[in-house]
Amino acid sequence: MKTTTWILIAAVLACVVAGVGAAVALAPGEPVDVVSADRGPIQQFIDERAVTRLPRTYLISMPYAARIEEITLREGDRVEKDNPDKPLVKMVPEDLELAVAEAEAAVERLDATIAENMSKDMEELAMRQSYEVVRSMRDTIKAAETRVESGTEKKAYNKRRFDRLDQAYKSGAITDEEHDRVYLDYVTAGFDLAQDELVLRITKALTVAVEIFPEMINQMVKDKSLADAVLKKQRAEAAAVLEQVKLRRQRGTIVSPVDGVVLHRYVTDERFLGAGEPLLEIGRLEDLEIEVDLLSVDVVDAKVGDRVEIYGPAVGAVPAKGRVAKVYPAGFTKISSLGVEQQRVKVIVAVEPEDLKRLAEERRVQVGYRVRVKIVTDERDNVLVVPRSSLFRGAGKQWQLFVAAGNRARLRTVEVGLMNDRLAEIISGLEAGERVIRTPPSNLTDGGKVAARLARE
Repeated sequence: MKTTTWILIAAVLACVVAGVGAAVALAPGEPVDVVSADRGPIQQFIDERAVTRLPRTYLISMPYAARIEEITLREGDRVEKDNPDKPLVKMVPEDLELAVAEAEAAVERLDATIAENMSKDMEELAMRQSYEVVRSMRDTIKAAETRVESGTEKKAYNKRRFDRLDQAYKSGAITDEEHDRVYLDYVTAGFDLAQDELVLRITKALTVAVEIFPEMINQMVKDKSLADAVLKKQRAEAAAVLEQVKLRRQRGTIVSPVDGVVLHRYVTDERFLGAGEPLLEIGRLEDLEIEVDLLSVDVVDAKVGDRVEIYGPAVGAVPAKGRVAKVYPAGFTKISSLGVEQQRVKVIVAVEPEDLKRLAEERRVQVGYRVRVKIVTDERDNVLVVPRSSLFRGAGKQWQLFVAAGNRARLRTVEVGLMNDRLAEIISGLEAGERVIRTPPSNLTDGGKVAARLARE
């Protein structure tokens, strides 16, 4: 091939290379959205679903077994505290009146019996029995004294025996087992003697008490017969039953313990019910609060007093305000909608009174309504913030982002402070006013060419 031909080919190749280089240099680069890193406020918060509830409800149940009248109250009806004119439940009055009449008749019957009873048979029998008991107790004391005397001699004997054999043991004449057995006999004898002495003291004390019985019976005979006293006790019991049935008649009208509303009605028609059967559930909507189950990894950031924003369809366009009122000390396991086992902790949110009133009047929010809460765990003003989407984990798990410098992307390693789902605080590694790539493409590299455009908020 001629030299001229080679020169021509080389010239063409040089032109091609130059054209490709010019095309690359003039290419617009990867289009990216950028935002200016500015200073402003940021909040760190926990956003979670929640439900309204009452801190306390009042279960109205049967105070005793009885038949009730039909309950006309319905869920949502207002009730008034301690208002007998507007009772919650009433027992069938005829049954109550009949029980009172029966108890009154029992008292009257015992009154008549006491008046007629003048017999002294019971007093005489009791007197004979008391003398027999006293005599028996005195015999018991003698037997106990004999046991104490015998025990004293036994203990003294075992003491002398132990002293003798203890000397023999020290000289090696008897074994350890024989020495221990002799010592055990001595200690046992002491314990037996102490027990016998205790029995003697108890027996003497009981005898003193028993010896009073005849005198007591004589005194009772002088005043009234023992049978008359027993009948009076029975009369007192009958009078107590009468008071009880009267109290039941009084409790036959059940009133509300608080001003509130009926949350649930368990029974409607007239029927006989046992004690403790539930009738109504009452609550105060004015005490409405919010219960939220937070993940255990999130709840560590929440504390009592944290500001809360309450929002959602049930709340309406204007969010309500609240505060964290309580963080439960124990967690529980809950299965998520995706079947994942989660460890959660209950947190109670108190709604501001003005907002609670507004929700009740305008939105008619009541018990068991679904809402969302945003618990602000930390917040700062006048800090450098960037979009949360601009951050990613780089080498060594460090937070990194891209800055648009001219038409080139420059990788920065930054230190991050507070974060939420929209913004992140940058503590170091970035200056205010720099253009941050809001959502960097996955294939973007340090020094890569980009076509930056200002992102719309």
